[in-house]
Amino acid sequence: MNNMSPPPAVGLTERAAVKVTSLITEEGDASLMLRLSVSGGGCSGFSYGFSLDAETTDDDKVFEFHGVKLVIDDMSLDLLGGSEIDYVDDMMASSFRINNPNASSTCGCGTSFSL
Repeated sequence: MNNMSPPPAVGLTERAAVKVTSLITEEGDASLMLRLSVSGGGCSGFSYGFSLDAETTDDDKVFEFHGVKLVIDDMSLDLLGGSEIDYVDDMMASSFRINNPNASSTCGCGTSFSL
């Protein structure tokens, strides 16, 4: 019998949660959640998409981190298992970044990956 619990599906750092909270406040709609999706395309095969969304579908999973709700559809979640979402604000750029252990390679911009 295996007593090991599965690894968390995804994670969201506190720094990313603070940025999402700021974006939601700017929009003035407390019902908004961060939606993360994966679609075909991008320079490495798959690309990440971020948006604010107030709606969910039957295919969505909702996670909560640091008071922020993260929505990911089932298909995207299969490609994101074990990933952590962070927000980086440095001299080069300010953006959400994903540390995806399933990605065999990522592009230089960090918004697309391959398996």
